[in-house]
Amino acid sequence: MKTRAMVMHKTGGFDVLEPAELDLGELQPGHVRLKVAAVAMNHMDLWVRGGLPSLRYQFPHRLGCDISGTVLACGPGVDATWGGKAVMVNPGLSCGTCIACLSGRDNLCKSYRILGENAQGGYAEYVDVPASNLVRAPINLTLEDAAAIPLCFITAWQMIVDKGRVAPGQWVLIHAAGSGVSTAAIQIAKLHGARVIATSTRRDKLQYAVALGADHALCSNDEDVVARVKDLTEKRGADVVIDHVGGDMLALSLRAVAWGGKIVSCGATAAPTASIDMRHVFFRQIEILGSTMGSKSLLHRMLPHIESGALRPVIGARYKLSEAREAHARLASGEVFGKVLLTV
Repeated sequence: MKTRAMVMHKTGGFDVLEPAELDLGELQPGHVRLKVAAVAMNHMDLWVRGGLPSLRYQFPHRLGCDISGTVLACGPGVDATWGGKAVMVNPGLSCGTCIACLSGRDNLCKSYRILGENAQGGYAEYVDVPASNLVRAPINLTLEDAAAIPLCFITAWQMIVDKGRVAPGQWVLIHAAGSGVSTAAIQIAKLHGARVIATSTRRDKLQYAVALGADHALCSNDEDVVARVKDLTEKRGADVVIDHVGGDMLALSLRAVAWGGKIVSCGATAAPTASIDMRHVFFRQIEILGSTMGSKSLLHRMLPHIESGALRPVIGARYKLSEAREAHARLASGEVFGKVLLTV
């Protein structure tokens, strides 16, 4: 079976994305074939396209971590009742048999991969994915909009709930409020009774953060974020800081977090290295926690909250898959509040 796709034959700028027709081959045991409705973009798309030294690319490579669609066919060993169902796809791939996987911590599997990063992704009309990665699409969302949920909500839930252990009444500082992860984190923190302070370098995004549930929104370009956080928290600082910016923001977070507080990091969109004063860490007993994705179970756990309307995807821009170059440029501009969606 053939499928239309957007692929890259090498790493580089926006122009490496090219239309192509690919042969899907035979549907493998344990897999399903999806008719893709939409693919949501992440900063990972930009990084993988630009080239990551740690990745071993198999060209032509398809980007796209977050996929929604309809099950077109079921391979050998797959429950046939999946046929015709509207689904979201968990982006993480793992062996399914190691201690980590069997303990519900599949994102710690040594063979862990992510669709669109170190495995072929969703930039196509049809894709094959493991049936174990399927989650039924929320009944209250369009199938296209459902694509904007998986990676950012799984990531944010692990950061807020499993790593940060956010409790009612706590203060949570969330950087880069307009990103997919941060828009999810704001909602998840509020769901767990926290008070949220959101930051952004762009003032036009702050009003959206407040509308989404943030109690306070600070412009990190022209406000003293640390001083403002201390004022809002009666000099204590934030109990939990959610950061995927990296670079100088880590040093700022160390000064803004409370004694015994937690800083949870899932990325470094600004810079991969940081200079910090370690005395803050041990003397004030601060925990710095790394976080990548989350267990496949998290999307199932979040589904009731999504269907109740307590959690919802935020979509800032929509493009057709054939307009992937333009979509990459828009995401890279930093102008969008929420997710960039590619419809197929």
